[in-house]
Amino acid sequence: MTQDSVNTVKIAEEPKIDEVKALAEIKNAHKKILSEIGKVFIGQTKVVEEVLYALFAQGHVLLIGVPGLGKTLLVNSLAQLLDLAFKRVQFTPDLMPSDIIGTEIIEENMKTGDRNFRFVKGPLFTQLLLADEINRTPPKTQAALLQAMQERKITLCWQLRTPLSRKAPTPCQKPSSIASCLTCAWNTHRQKKK
Repeated sequence: MTQDSVNTVKIAEEPKIDEVKALAEIKNAHKKILSEIGKVFIGQTKVVEEVLYALFAQGHVLLIGVPGLGKTLLVNSLAQLLDLAFKRVQFTPDLMPSDIIGTEIIEENMKTGDRNFRFVKGPLFTQLLLADEINRTPPKTQAALLQAMQERKITLCWQLRTPLSRKAPTPCQKPSSIASCLTCAWNTHRQKKK
């Protein structure tokens, strides 16, 4: 080890004033969100915090529980509170990938007679998606959802479409496209406590 490598140890710099203010704003926003959600979703503070962590970290959430625990209420309330576009998809045995991704339709101009394809967006093109009972749908539809969640983009008709933003929302700003996908699958069996 040389003398130069010993002297290159850096001391951590003090945080800048702007960074400290931003952290204080985030902390205050976090408290406000928990307070507002607590008015509607009672007694599940830890669940709410973990969902918020996943949302702000651009993650996905799998909420498992018996019907009536408020999973849909939680996601809907979060969407309203954070001013996010919200859609819910009930996954059924007859649901096809195009039902959640979208499809191209032929549109005819009545004046000129020209026909063009127009893409009609599916429910994946939202800011917050609740996918309910994904275990009931065919594997190809599950694969379409999971691929969009992982890759945050969709290729359809040889065109790349990006419904899922890589930019996570912050408590102070509204994202311009999907920030997260909260997935709820209801478990019909209660887990036995050990």
